[in-house]
Amino acid sequence: QVQLVESGGGLVQAGGSLRLSCVDSGRRLSAYVMGWFRQAPGKEREFVAAVNRNGGETYYGDSVKGRFAISRDNALNTVYLQMNSLKPEDTAVYYCAAKFLWATLSAATDYGYWGQGTQVTVSS
Repeated sequence: QVQLVESGGGLVQAGGSLRLSCVDSGRRLSAYVMGWFRQAPGKEREFVAAVNRNGGETYYGDSVKGRFAISRDNALNTVYLQMNSLKPEDTAVYYCAAKFLWATLSAATDYGYWGQGTQVTVSS
């Protein structure tokens, strides 16, 4: 079973960068499509990015295109989210999630496994 743990969040100034990591302690990450979502206070959970099983395909939400990059290292059972040119509106709790199919990637309800989240705060 997938057991996801995120890390790498923190406080950063606008224009800065952070890299989030999500490790699967169940060591089954290679079997899943992986996604990142975020949720700011009082807002719905928002799709950020997804990567297919072998890392060869990626898909991004409009608000992060050109600034964020998702990648994975199946040998390390880890998926990453490199976040550059951060803006205050990127402030949120960031979650990684896993699903089987490379379809409906932006639908949070289609992901069966979730981590506990990591806080990212971008100051202006």
